[in-house]
Amino acid sequence: MEVWEKINYLLEEKELSKQEFASRLIMLEPKLKRTGEVPSLPTVMGYLYGKRELKIELVPYIAEVLGVSEGELFSFEIEYANSYNTSHSKQAREIVDLLQYAPKIMAEHIVEQLRRYKELYKEGVKIIKKESDPSLLRR
Repeated sequence: MEVWEKINYLLEEKELSKQEFASRLIMLEPKLKRTGEVPSLPTVMGYLYGKRELKIELVPYIAEVLGVSEGELFSFEIEYANSYNTSHSKQAREIVDLLQYAPKIMAEHIVEQLRRYKELYKEGVKIIKKESDPSLLRR
């Protein structure tokens, strides 16, 4: 996933249009090093569509508009690359953010429950593989 794709992913997750994002970014008045000027709306839209190379000096401003850390624009640990998983990713990110407030016993309970779901998932996959492999049915 390219950084411009990650920005668009976060825009979708935050239910923010490209136009609204571009307007907010421009309102922060970031200056491009080469020109010393604020990027225009077409320039920002070019970044969002991957048609222009994103300038590194804009990263802090982009992060501010999106309400994320600069590093998060380059991290792809939880996020998924297709829109089908957007809401799941949003929930996973929220869980990670909220875990810091959970008492230790709650965190332990969450881990225990997730391990159970993991085992159920593995068992389900085994059953599906067994049912879909005709050679295993003859044994």
